[in-house]
Amino acid sequence: MIDIITYPSNEAELKISAIARRRPGADPALEARVLEIIGAVKAEGDAAVLRYTRRFDAPGLEEGRLRVSDEEIDAACGEVDSDFVSIIRTAIRNIEDFHRQQMRYSHFMTKPDGTFLGQIVRPVRAAGIYIPGGQGGETPLISSVLMNTIPARIAGVRDIAMVTPPRKDGSINPYLLAAAREVGVSRIYRAGSAWGVAALAYGTKSIPPVDVIVGPGNIYVALAKKLLSGEVGIDMIAGPSEILVLADSSASADYIAADLISQAEHDSMACAICITTEESLAGNISLSVSRQLTSLPRGETAAASLDRYGAVFVVQSVDAAFALANRIAPEHLELHLKDPLSWLGRIENAGAVFIGDHTPEPVGDYFAGPNHVLPTAGAARFASALGVDDFLKKTNVIAYSRAAFDRDAPSIIRLAELEGLMAHAESVRIRLKKGSGEGETGSGEREGRSEKREAVSHDP
Repeated sequence: MIDIITYPSNEAELKISAIARRRPGADPALEARVLEIIGAVKAEGDAAVLRYTRRFDAPGLEEGRLRVSDEEIDAACGEVDSDFVSIIRTAIRNIEDFHRQQMRYSHFMTKPDGTFLGQIVRPVRAAGIYIPGGQGGETPLISSVLMNTIPARIAGVRDIAMVTPPRKDGSINPYLLAAAREVGVSRIYRAGSAWGVAALAYGTKSIPPVDVIVGPGNIYVALAKKLLSGEVGIDMIAGPSEILVLADSSASADYIAADLISQAEHDSMACAICITTEESLAGNISLSVSRQLTSLPRGETAAASLDRYGAVFVVQSVDAAFALANRIAPEHLELHLKDPLSWLGRIENAGAVFIGDHTPEPVGDYFAGPNHVLPTAGAARFASALGVDDFLKKTNVIAYSRAAFDRDAPSIIRLAELEGLMAHAESVRIRLKKGSGEGETGSGEREGRSEKREAVSHDP
């Protein structure tokens, strides 16, 4: 059910190559279709959003019902059980505690020469959260509401809009609505796929535009975010889910098998890998995977994923295991090692790291606090988890004194001239002339010369 492969080998390279090809790519026909949807929403607004929603999600959705009313959200909150609300509130506290540590603030500095420098940090005006429907709205992605909204709220974003595809009858799963109320979503709309993303980007009569769009989705959502990047900010282009487990002789085959399957059940494109130094452990993992799959509702999906993109690589040493893991740069990396903390410094590329037997990946997905929106398909080489920074913008502030300007002007002119930008050089040179009194008369000339002398007299 899951391949056991010695690494390094030609077989291992073929498997790694197949996994690497899962990176989100451009299908010209599909991209053209998404561009058509985006263009329709930009030109027609609500009419296009309603047309696509009726065609693909809720055939009877009436005009004027794109926005979910406060009364509907109130009713949804009354439908969910108190145990759910308690769980959600605890998870929210954990996620808030973690993300508060990421907050940045404006800062300023002055230098002895009178230079004033700084950076103004502000939240974006409005953020859009895309939440998939999940099997026709019957499996709501509640954790995605929490993970995408809480960093925006901590950043200080006042207007947080959520779009999600409605169920066939036009309703939204009550657990999704209740979660959105708990985390402070400002407004919710019945709009999915590329048309929901486009509506957030361009705005319609019913759906005001936002500045940043985040959240997971299918290939239509991913392409829409990619194509609209620049029109709005986005978090990342996410690919299929993935997990990589590093294991030595101390590891439990049953734990590892369960964790591999937990990612493989997402969809048939998910990737689940174990790298181990123990050949006997590899065999036990394979047996445990086969045994556990038989009792799972999504066992068929997980089996397809493991068959195509699953593997247990057997390596000669833990050093070799880390080298391969850093090469793959997984979304989720689990350490099932005798002394896992001592190896933490060896990790170069991973979206999130889960340490020890009692930290399976779902702990991070739902409850611990760190964000579960993570780079996939090798993007952990250069990208990071979703966080507060994704909802902040930074404005640099610069103010030069006369002394600092006179000191640096020749260097600035030289660099501008080397780049062939003579107007840049002149904008500096003209101030040098004015400061020296050249071309000036009257009191202005005297003031300019006096300022220059003062600046020079204090210049070390």
